[in-house]
Amino acid sequence: QVQLVESGGGLVHAGDSLRLSCAASGGTFSRYAMGWFRQAPGKEREFVSRSWSGGSTLYADSVKGRFTISRDNAKNTVYLQMSSLKPEDTGVYYCAADVRSGSYYGMLAYDYWGQGTQVTVSS
Repeated sequence: QVQLVESGGGLVHAGDSLRLSCAASGGTFSRYAMGWFRQAPGKEREFVSRSWSGGSTLYADSVKGRFTISRDNAKNTVYLQMSSLKPEDTGVYYCAADVRSGSYYGMLAYDYWGQGTQVTVSS
């Protein structure tokens, strides 16, 4: 069983930066692909970014060039550095773990999810 705990959310102004962290426990973190998703009020959860166990990364077009995913396998932690934040980035951000680290990166790929952390960007 893998537990994921996100932190780092908060209320910021447009243009600000924020770094989210997701600490994993109970599994072999270095083997997993890790993803970040977000869910705005009244909207479906959407893909934000993914880090494969081999080091490859992927970003949604809406965050490309502004967000950076990284991981520290020694600390069992994945990060999401968010810059040039926009009001449309507001939502609950979730991290998730894919124990198979396959090529598919949609929601169904993930086996474990964190509880989420709120990010609010004011204009």
